[in-house]
Amino acid sequence: MPRTVTAVPSEGAYGELVEAHSHPWVQLLYASEGVMRVRTELGVWIIPPRRALLIAPGVVHELTMLSRVNQRTLYIGTEAAGDLVEGCKVLEVSPLLRELILALSAEPVNYPEDGRGEHLARLILLELRRMETVPIAVPWPRDRRLQALCTDIMDHPGSQRTLEDRALDAGASARTLIRLFPKETGLHYRQWVQQVHLAHAFAMLARGEGVGTIARTLGYASPSAFTSMFRRLLGRTPQHYLAEWRGV
Repeated sequence: MPRTVTAVPSEGAYGELVEAHSHPWVQLLYASEGVMRVRTELGVWIIPPRRALLIAPGVVHELTMLSRVNQRTLYIGTEAAGDLVEGCKVLEVSPLLRELILALSAEPVNYPEDGRGEHLARLILLELRRMETVPIAVPWPRDRRLQALCTDIMDHPGSQRTLEDRALDAGASARTLIRLFPKETGLHYRQWVQQVHLAHAFAMLARGEGVGTIARTLGYASPSAFTSMFRRLLGRTPQHYLAEWRGV
């Protein structure tokens, strides 16, 4: 790396796939506009604006653009990063951190070590340690039968197909798959599905879609039922985040 913190701006088209790879540095995967899906052996994350994914060195990850994306990736030297992350974690991106990332992205990669870029880099490292962790992750199983089921749920989060029907496609009984969920993901089946719903909800909120539309898309009986689940798990309503995305 040319500097302690390096910012690399790029753009991604809807549906674009960045195949599985890893880095020898800490990576902050952030998009100032658009929504990304990141898949690793540890789990799956859907990352909208105002959120970023910290990825530890050596973690193999695959990236899919769920919309047109303006990506602003940071690469952070391991010595400077210290104990910033193990594995992966989602962070809130404060307005200040967002502006710092955009500002560093406008600097040359080899910015002067005693100049503006270096000051921006130091402020970014300070802000990253202050950012709140967002408890939205979809742990990914290793069992292939469970992977088939989880992929189907991830791709069709609002489907009304029963677990028994999906289990037939996965090649195992529903009872076997339910027993595997805690062992493979650390979550019970319904908890895992709720994490999928939260991830998709955040992506839809980032696109400005209303709570009623999100509830119908995810298969909830009413907007209030969806809101109740959302608030119980995150302590805030989806309306709170929708206002945040709309800049209210």
